[in-house]
Amino acid sequence: MTTMDQRDLAILAAIQDGLPLVARPYAGIGAILGMEEAEVIARLQKMRKEGTIKRFGLIVRHRRLGYTANAMVVWNIPDERVDEIAARLSRHERITLCYRRPRRLPDWPYNLFCMIHGRSREDVHGVLARLVAEEGLERMEHAVLFSWRCFKQCGARFGVSAGENPANRAEVA
Repeated sequence: MTTMDQRDLAILAAIQDGLPLVARPYAGIGAILGMEEAEVIARLQKMRKEGTIKRFGLIVRHRRLGYTANAMVVWNIPDERVDEIAARLSRHERITLCYRRPRRLPDWPYNLFCMIHGRSREDVHGVLARLVAEEGLERMEHAVLFSWRCFKQCGARFGVSAGENPANRAEVA
């Protein structure tokens, strides 16, 4: 069972709005919280190992980078092959998300979801055509679902308001 103390909670509050954009973000967080960089890193590693933090990642604002054609490709993959195919697809640089979901029969036969970002719809279709050919997926039923709007992207929230977040009280060095 995980045991968290006030220092762990302070770290979670400090990172919930993102890491500071500095050369040593954990040192910056530590300076704000009165901890050494090594302690911040060790505590984050412990929380990750114990499952308190399931993943630690980055949110890319792809539209700001010119990737305005965004498509979720949904696949109907035989259950005995879905893990293998997901692993192969997720290695491609143009696949930014790849995950399995249960089918919702009879209306929704798809069980694998992959996100492809492109600068145009033609770009996305070209990437998909190359993936299908490279991975031998010509016989796999799929559909391409382009997004129509962008929703606010944010990371995990830990129940700490911005006013309570120690990282919002001081400048990061």
